[in-house]
Amino acid sequence: MTAQKLTLALPKGRVMQESVARLRAAGLELELPAAGRALRYDAGDAVIIEMRNTDVPTYVDLGVADAGVVGKDVLLEANRDVYEPVDLGFARCRLSLIRPRGASGPVRRIASKYPRVARRYVQSRSLSAEVVKLAGNVELACLTGLADAVVDIVETGSTLRANHLEELDVLLYSSARFVVNRAALKLKGELLRPLIAALRGAGEP
Repeated sequence: MTAQKLTLALPKGRVMQESVARLRAAGLELELPAAGRALRYDAGDAVIIEMRNTDVPTYVDLGVADAGVVGKDVLLEANRDVYEPVDLGFARCRLSLIRPRGASGPVRRIASKYPRVARRYVQSRSLSAEVVKLAGNVELACLTGLADAVVDIVETGSTLRANHLEELDVLLYSSARFVVNRAALKLKGELLRPLIAALRGAGEP
């Protein structure tokens, strides 16, 4: 590697560990600090910024980070202008329309952490439902009568079964994506292009 380093925006939590494993398999030598509260640190071949996954597209689009890892669901909701060269294939889930089991009435209101994606779905189905944004446990909107349906992430479906909810439609399938700032692709192309090629060819670590 050259003296120039990449700055990577990585989401906290389990995706962070899988992201680092993929980046190491692609050739980056990364050493994470012992448990602590550091949010930005030199990890060897890259400087890592840890953040919420919803912030990754903003940091990459605005050039604070050269690249990052984020779910396709978050990327579509953020609607940021970033280059998306690699589907890393992990953190798979689906974004679905969910209702109480057996519900048959009209859908007049949909709650979601993904209002942009939900509104696009409503328009595509020519529905007249209002979309409201929530930040917490979206399933509660159905259970309390706040909304007739919700659009939310489904991984195993266990939460739906435990709360007598059912998945009626899948809006999109999601997985972790490696995203790149478009200007950085030119300015740090000698670092980013080999990394992108290696990530494409690395597969499962």
